Amino acid sequence: MQRSWWRILLERFTASRKRRAIRAPWFCAIPSGKPAPTFPGIALTATLLLSSLVPAAADDGAIIDRWYSALLVADRTELSDLLSDDVRMKLDDVGIVQTKQDFIASIDEWQSAVAGAAIRHRIEKSEDGETTVLACYDFPSNDTLMRETFTVAGGRIVASTQRAVAQDCSAY
Repeated sequence: MQRSWWRILLERFTASRKRRAIRAPWFCAIPSGKPAPTFPGIALTATLLLSSLVPAAADDGAIIDRWYSALLVADRTELSDLLSDDVRMKLDDVGIVQTKQDFIASIDEWQSAVAGAAIRHRIEKSEDGETTVLACYDFPSNDTLMRETFTVAGGRIVASTQRAVAQDCSAY
């Protein structure tokens, strides 16, 4: 019978025959049979914890990038895929809250407005599944700077808030 990797790991860190296996990999056995922390183990654990957080932020950034790419070409299918079914999209400046269905229904009108436009965006901060973006909507006849906050869970946007920052993109 082949032992699993986690069982081998636990057996390796057994402090003594009288004690059970030490479940934390940053401890090692010392002659008295009591665990003692080791710097390499602590550093390894910290690295693993941080690396598990970074992909989540990177994934959120990829979702935000996909959002703006789809928004620029009014890609109804991609936008629908990016939004959770129960998303709430707040447009603070006009006092509107849209559902996914409301937003998707407005894509035809948006497609006309975005023809010939460019959208530039940069992430200002991203933590705990919430990403704040500064976005410049550069339409052929005018431009506007927006601050948009996205809440991402399960690889989908579950909430979005949009607020105007300036009537031009000079502060971008």
